[in-house]
Amino acid sequence: MATNENLPPNVIRQLAKELKNLDETPPEGIKVVVNDEDFSTIYADIEGPAGTPYENGVFRMKLLLSHDFPHSPPKGYFLTKIFHPNISANGEICVNTLKKDWNPSLGLRHVLIVVRCLLIEPFPESALNEQAGKMLLENYDEYARHARLYTGIHALKPKPKVKTVAIFESTTALNVDHRNKESTGKEPQPPTPLSTSSKIPSQDQNASVIPVTEPVIGASALPKKEGVLAVKATQVDKKKIDARKKSLKRL
Repeated sequence: MATNENLPPNVIRQLAKELKNLDETPPEGIKVVVNDEDFSTIYADIEGPAGTPYENGVFRMKLLLSHDFPHSPPKGYFLTKIFHPNISANGEICVNTLKKDWNPSLGLRHVLIVVRCLLIEPFPESALNEQAGKMLLENYDEYARHARLYTGIHALKPKPKVKTVAIFESTTALNVDHRNKESTGKEPQPPTPLSTSSKIPSQDQNASVIPVTEPVIGASALPKKEGVLAVKATQVDKKKIDARKKSLKRL
């Protein structure tokens, strides 16, 4: 397992400063992933530049530093699959900065910026992916279609998750109210609460509902009862009068 022991102490100090600077002020579209225990492997996430077939993609790459860095250039690899003339099927990057144009004074920031610029302006003349290089020279639209397809499959940014349950429920309720309004021409009214004297039908919808007659109790029943008693009292008085008349005739 590679560790910082593979690099000279002066190189480790220089890399620590540079990585801290990259973390605090990263280049546009580049985010460096720092591993404090191993500076010999540098990871970076590169956003696909706007206006290119790599737009909306995020591509992870790594730089491998040899034990004699910075006298020899790092080796660069794309870990995310990409369709590009200067990037091979196994992810190896072919760019002059990492080969014949390397200079020990060049820092990691410069290397990362050059690699991202490679996504903007490929060099098909020095292609590692011959299919992509030939397609780029002969039919750019077909090349761009292939590159976008790879981006969409392997490098597409994850979309942020949005809570839509409450929004969906609110929209459904509004749609239902709107349909009710359209069908009746009136604003939907809240349901009328059931009174305590309402009869609730049986769950069996086919059963006939038999009305229940309840005895009337209270003040409303009193006048009827008093009228009946008054009629009976009148009949008794009439009988007494008739009996008196009969007695007087006998006399």
